[in-house]
Amino acid sequence: MKNKEKILMLKHLTMRYHTLKQETLAVKDITLDIYSEEFLSIVGPSGCGKSTVLSLISGLLSPSSGEVVITDRKKDLGKSLVGYMLQSDYLFEWRTIEQNIMLGLEIKKLLNEKSREYALKLLEKYELIKFKDHFPNQLSGGMRQKVALIRTLAVKPQILLLDEPFSALDYQTRITLASEVRKIIKTERKTAVLVTHDISEAITLSDRIAILSKRPSTIKRVLEVEFGSQNLSTKQKQRHEKFNDYFDVIWSELNENEKSKH
Repeated sequence: MKNKEKILMLKHLTMRYHTLKQETLAVKDITLDIYSEEFLSIVGPSGCGKSTVLSLISGLLSPSSGEVVITDRKKDLGKSLVGYMLQSDYLFEWRTIEQNIMLGLEIKKLLNEKSREYALKLLEKYELIKFKDHFPNQLSGGMRQKVALIRTLAVKPQILLLDEPFSALDYQTRITLASEVRKIIKTERKTAVLVTHDISEAITLSDRIAILSKRPSTIKRVLEVEFGSQNLSTKQKQRHEKFNDYFDVIWSELNENEKSKH
């Protein structure tokens, strides 16, 4: 991406899982640069290792070889480098929405008057402040995921990892929320890495899309997505003449993966 600095570098990442019976090579020699404030999606065949890549970036897994490098130019020790948003919102049902969004701050021992005020401002900014005293079971699925995102943003991460966070929602909610989440991430000037199996979702949300091969996962292609305007809605992008071109390229790459199995 032009005029953007690298914030995250994956250098020859390889991941092997070992059991008593065998060794499984899940990820093989993945090298990829991700840029500040970029929205990057990762697509690939089911079971190819997309979530493994996120776990390697987050530090939940250590690579068998290679490395993950995150640049931290601001050197702000009060900030988390990486935030993780999963398919399930993992809200605690016995805690209010306000208490839930403070959870990450509590765990990281960052909860104070200033950080609490910041978290509540996010809740207000994204129109959930009136629900702060509600419990999760009083909110819709889409609202719960927004709360989960705000909880993640409250600790001020530089990079957001999104592991299919919309897949449990109905189609209409999914489209609306995905578009809203992209807007929030862009407004807050975060870098995002999304894992999704939905080609349309990847195209409408992303600046670039990394297409993975079947396992062991390698990068087959990185596709730059450009619609000429940053302000197009999801529906406008889906109707854009370039949408089908991007879809066909990704479908072809994934279909090639499927053909190679036979």
